[in-house]
Amino acid sequence: MRRIPYVSVVLALFGAFVIASWVATPAQAQQTKKFKASAIQVFEVECDEVKLPPAFEMALYENLIDQVRKTGKFERIYRDGERGAADEANLVTLHSKVLGFKEGSERLRQVTTVAGATSIKVHVRIADRSGQSLVDRDVTGKVVFFGENLRATHNLAKSVAKIVRQNF
Repeated sequence: MRRIPYVSVVLALFGAFVIASWVATPAQAQQTKKFKASAIQVFEVECDEVKLPPAFEMALYENLIDQVRKTGKFERIYRDGERGAADEANLVTLHSKVLGFKEGSERLRQVTTVAGATSIKVHVRIADRSGQSLVDRDVTGKVVFFGENLRATHNLAKSVAKIVRQNF
């Protein structure tokens, strides 16, 4: 009986994996419908059911505004309560509600790099002027290896910005 070299087996498995990944991604191949809006109003983060420390709440709100601004998809970005938003004809609103929060330990992450992760899970809803949902998704921001705990809010805001880029 002839033995198959180890390298051949590895290459065959790698090839099968690549082909399977191309075949198994029909959901990614679908085009998302693009919406048009000239302005967005970012509402404060709702954290009624999950207790979020004030520093995280404020950092999340500011990072959301900053990352949405960096997308360049909107001419104007309004904060919660700004009066100019009421006069916008083509306005969408971004609502976010905290679903889960786990504050990790920066010190533990530095020592072990596998424990002490910080994570925030938020439901993001982007709606048109009539209140109809255009985008409804749960988004998670994490700091797993290195970085301060508030970095999770930045990572979450970057994920929201990616959703904005995909849909507008």
